[in-house]
Amino acid sequence: MSARYLLAATLSICLFSASEQAFAQTTSGATQTLPPVTVTGTKSGTKRGSDQRATRRVRAIPTVLIYPTTPLAGAGIDPDKVPSSVNVVDADQIKQTGSLNITDSLQRFVPGVSINEVAGNPFTPNVEFRGYVGSPVSGTPQGLAVYQNGVRINEAFGDTVNWDLIPTAAIKSVNLVTNNPAFGLNALGGAVVVEMKDGFNYHGAEIDTMGGSFGRVQSSAQWGKQIDNFATYVALEGVHDDGFRNFSASNIRRFYGDIGAKNDQAEFHLNLGAAKNDFGASATVPVELLQQYYGATYTTPQTSNNNVAYANLTGKVEVTPTWSLDGVAHVRVFDQKTQDGNPTGAQPCDADATTLCFGDGSTPANGLNGAQLANPFDPSATLGENDRTTTHTTTTGVSLQATNTDQLFGHNNHFVVGASFDSSVTNFTASAELGTIGTNYVVSGSGIFLGQSGDPVSIGPVSLRTTNQYTGLYALDAFDVTKAFTITAGGRFNVADIGLQSQLPPAPGTSLDGNSTYTRFNPIIGGTYKITSSLTAYAGYSEANRAPTPLELGCADPAHPCIVAAFLVSDPPLKQVVSHTVEAGLRGTHDLNIGKLGWKLGVYRADNTDDILAIPSPVLQGFGYFQNVGSTRRQGIEAEVNLKSDRLQLNASYTLVDARFLDALQVGSNSPFADANGNVQITPGNQIPAIPRNRVKAGFDYFVTDKFKVGGDALYYSSQYFVGDESNQAPKLSGYSVFNLHSSYQITRNIQVYARADNIFNNQYSTYGTFFDTGDVPNFGNGGAPFTDPRSVSPARPRAFYTGMKVTF
Repeated sequence: MSARYLLAATLSICLFSASEQAFAQTTSGATQTLPPVTVTGTKSGTKRGSDQRATRRVRAIPTVLIYPTTPLAGAGIDPDKVPSSVNVVDADQIKQTGSLNITDSLQRFVPGVSINEVAGNPFTPNVEFRGYVGSPVSGTPQGLAVYQNGVRINEAFGDTVNWDLIPTAAIKSVNLVTNNPAFGLNALGGAVVVEMKDGFNYHGAEIDTMGGSFGRVQSSAQWGKQIDNFATYVALEGVHDDGFRNFSASNIRRFYGDIGAKNDQAEFHLNLGAAKNDFGASATVPVELLQQYYGATYTTPQTSNNNVAYANLTGKVEVTPTWSLDGVAHVRVFDQKTQDGNPTGAQPCDADATTLCFGDGSTPANGLNGAQLANPFDPSATLGENDRTTTHTTTTGVSLQATNTDQLFGHNNHFVVGASFDSSVTNFTASAELGTIGTNYVVSGSGIFLGQSGDPVSIGPVSLRTTNQYTGLYALDAFDVTKAFTITAGGRFNVADIGLQSQLPPAPGTSLDGNSTYTRFNPIIGGTYKITSSLTAYAGYSEANRAPTPLELGCADPAHPCIVAAFLVSDPPLKQVVSHTVEAGLRGTHDLNIGKLGWKLGVYRADNTDDILAIPSPVLQGFGYFQNVGSTRRQGIEAEVNLKSDRLQLNASYTLVDARFLDALQVGSNSPFADANGNVQITPGNQIPAIPRNRVKAGFDYFVTDKFKVGGDALYYSSQYFVGDESNQAPKLSGYSVFNLHSSYQITRNIQVYARADNIFNNQYSTYGTFFDTGDVPNFGNGGAPFTDPRSVSPARPRAFYTGMKVTF
């Protein structure tokens, strides 16, 4: 099956908007920079637009936000009492990447995160953590939940995560939370919790502009101000990037604003956001074509237009000195339009070449009126089709959380109870326009649209209305058995109601209409023990579940496969995925003569039951379906160390991710090793494709003088199996490494210039690989000869240079 229907990813282009030295607080091995308190009279807890290295600072006691409705500071818990790995990325670290893409910061600073490249666009990546994926592409089985200011932003139709819609300059911090079912559906591998800035924690103004290779021009502006008990914050971002491959340009336009009011007992915020983003997605390319030209694409246009507008009302009230209430009410409107040029199953009929058939030489290809289509194309033409989709989703929801810090039996206790309800209505449409594929692999439309065609594999227009109603009730309690030993226990009960209603007559033998309800209680139990003042041990067990999405339910019949994310045909029931996670580890900090050392070492194992996989159809190339594939396992080791001093910051990490199938299973595959029926045999122990087993990251920042800073970082990912090679028979996609350098110079207190060089050795590598049908389209770059190598990969961005200036007020 064409990979663009199943998975998408992109290269994380590491840019740098250098700032002054960050005096980061290292807490239990987690790198966390907290808002500073200046000694010059600035209001406590605020951060000015310009952070000068010479200004003395003191730090507040850090907390980690481990509950879902955490729009305000203070709803967290001491990180040494969290019975799981702690991963925090703060605003200063985001600045170090110089990127307006949140995923660049996650890849750079969270040890287990990797980014797969399929879409060929830096703003539409697959983020993979512990073998679980958060992807913007419909059809990707998702495994990460994402929250922004306490609101779950996985899109309802496919649980997709549109990272491009998150206003990066406005982020205060990002927590990657593991081993916690309180974050509800889809938190199989964890939850990404994004907390945004407001006028109480950001004061001043900043304009940051950068440009460089491949037509990249980006700029961001932010401003925050507090007047007595009122505050406001505004951020604007814009990016244009031509991309290094054909037809892969990006245009990003984002706005975020917050109005807040508070007194000693309460704090309320209204935050608004909007984005309008356009992408060219160049997808994977056959290796033979890539050898001819590194910027090549294979079948285009491939475009995506994402638009979002949202409003969130958040509040916190201190009811008593030990009881507080947090609440969120939100509305979100998401619109997406995609266009994807592809090979087609339409072809001249065997018996009469003046008519068109679909899927074979005898099954009629029909028009929108139901009549068989005449063949208007030149006999020498290579036929293709432009597949278009539209998705319009309106989501509303509320959540309420109560926190109590009363002592229990004379011991400190942190109790949280909460509830959430989200309702989404999605209208989805799809159409297919026939056309011809030129020698540049561009599909030129003919104005002829396919009606319901094909048997058993069918294609045709889709108009589908889906409803999602997600309800959750949760409670968590962290009890200090002793001053050193804390136990955390609790759980969450999830209810997911999903309805599908086709707005068009279905194809014969198929039906999109249906309703499904999934319920489950997910427990958590864990503990932390402070062995010494600088050494903590933790261990925990939790469960989480993911309900099948409307997209997956609409394409789950092996007998009637569909073009994933486009032409839905049937909705047999799928079982929900349940993960069982156990993790344990040590973390600590030590004061050394040369600086402060922080470190952590952890192990984990997550077993999924009834995991869902996108399966290529053995009947027709480019089609597929979703299927429960039994049990899978993801386990590994995470190690991180960092050293921080006044002039030098060092960090390094190693992660092992061992992801395997646990059950024997025969599945359809586009692998060259598939049998005569188009299937491969999965045996227990086979590795799950597209997951690098080993990851190594390292970086440094050094102040040569008080004004001049240099730094660099390196990433290494080991080899991985091609998607479609679930039987592990084909050679792996090679591992790769990439090295980046950056520097900055503080001209005045308010003006800074900076530069960055990415992939300095100009390594040519690919981060994702799959297979394609070599007979679909000729190799026009080789005189129209057939392709002979079924491998198709996503090339990474070549060496790139960027320079910029930041001005603060």
